[in-house]
Amino acid sequence: MSAQAGPIELPADALVLLIGASGAGKSSFAARCFSADAVLSSDAYRARVAGDEADQSASDAAFQLLHAAASERLAMGWLTVIDATNVRHDARLPLLEAADRFGRPPVAVVFDVSLAQCLERNTRRVGRSVPARIVRRQHRMMLRALPYLAAEGLKVYRLSGAEAVDGATVSVVDVPE
Repeated sequence: MSAQAGPIELPADALVLLIGASGAGKSSFAARCFSADAVLSSDAYRARVAGDEADQSASDAAFQLLHAAASERLAMGWLTVIDATNVRHDARLPLLEAADRFGRPPVAVVFDVSLAQCLERNTRRVGRSVPARIVRRQHRMMLRALPYLAAEGLKVYRLSGAEAVDGATVSVVDVPE
């Protein structure tokens, strides 16, 4: 596991799981570092299903669509970035299985941002702040998952602190055929 200094290097056909609590900066990072078509956002799929990205009752249907889209992108060999908390193993597993099925390298970018920073950033989110108790639970789950991510087959990049998240850059490298 690496504390990140310098660009995060990703193969052009990778599955990239952004892992962290709500408010850690995953969506801002994704918008800054990746083309919009590469990013599959759980919030966007909830909005597509229910008309509201914060409607948790739409999560099952939203993730079915997100997983189908991820499988299609991975089958085509396209960079696929999953913008969701991804803090639970059972949330990562179907995505890791799809990457394996299509022979794509799985990568985790972990947003190891303090709970205080996540809570503070979460309060600034317009229209989609997450209850503090849920952010706390997500943060605990992210910390518990950290030691196991490499064993799940993920190459892990760990961004420690909000400054590391805000300063991180991504370099996508072509895959030799």
